Amino acid sequence: MSFENYQAFLKMNIPKAIEFKDDKLIILNQTKLPLTEEYIITDNFERIALAIERLEVRGAPAIGIAAAYGLALSIKNIKNNIEQIFINAYNRLSSTRPTAVNLFYGLNEIKKIYDNHKNDSDIYHRLVERAVQIHKDDIKMCNAIAENGLKIFKKKSRVLTHCNAGALATGGNGTAVNVIRLAYENNLVEFVHVDETRPLLQGSRLTAWELKKMGIPFSINTDASAAVLMKEHKVDLVIVGADRIAVNGDVANKIGTYNLAVLCRYHNIPFYVAAPSSTIDKNCFNGSEIKIEMRDKKELIYFNNYQITSEEFEVFSPAFDVTPNELISGIITEKTLHLPPFDFSNV
Repeated sequence: MSFENYQAFLKMNIPKAIEFKDDKLIILNQTKLPLTEEYIITDNFERIALAIERLEVRGAPAIGIAAAYGLALSIKNIKNNIEQIFINAYNRLSSTRPTAVNLFYGLNEIKKIYDNHKNDSDIYHRLVERAVQIHKDDIKMCNAIAENGLKIFKKKSRVLTHCNAGALATGGNGTAVNVIRLAYENNLVEFVHVDETRPLLQGSRLTAWELKKMGIPFSINTDASAAVLMKEHKVDLVIVGADRIAVNGDVANKIGTYNLAVLCRYHNIPFYVAAPSSTIDKNCFNGSEIKIEMRDKKELIYFNNYQITSEEFEVFSPAFDVTPNELISGIITEKTLHLPPFDFSNV
């Protein structure tokens, strides 16, 4: 897809998850969607760190972009102790979401520029320039992922997706949802089943909202309903995003993804992952090395600030799970459709 097509995509009234304007980061607060469109406008790295932790901005690529801008902004208008402030900002931002590898990609790219140009008078603008380029690169990668994703469709299909891997999760127009969008425009998608994605409902709140904006037919289902949909032959393929991909093709994604992959294997349904190459962690050989973030127990005990069970109860609430490579039919990146056996050591 060309940049002009991307501009046309924006005219569908899907607000951008992140925008950098007038030396401030504008973040669409995704915890308020779909009922309220509220924006966070800040040039404070601590506020950006909180936005990442609170899932006000979420999705691996979007997290990486936000972190890159946050680190660049940390030295805006700073005259003294620049290095210490930069290091503090790097450490603070890197502690926000440990599973999403794009976070560390964005931070480390900014750090490279800082280390090489720390004594330059225009160091702040150099950092911002790199953050902007990371953002632009993600837009291009989203477009290429969608094009490569067309290869997975053999017929007009009913697709199931989990969590949100659309424009709200990236700097561009999405990964898995963008594949669905382009396939729909090419008459290759008939219908989309959207897992609600417990406990924070990114599917029913965010993916459903995006699909409605794009005019793609869909319905929301509980995560536990996916098996029934497959049993009743209502799903032709599953496509999801990723927060980290190991060298061997093991994939960390939103909790519930592994369930789907197991169900797909049993029902003989293809299971695909769509993500930019920046999601591949070259230092992680397999999924056992991926650190899984644990969420606050209140996310299960409360729903929309309403208590639904006792705070005395123990809670198990990982944000992600890891899907073994042998359950994955293909991984779509901006470079190609990768088929098993996977080896991302040279990608």
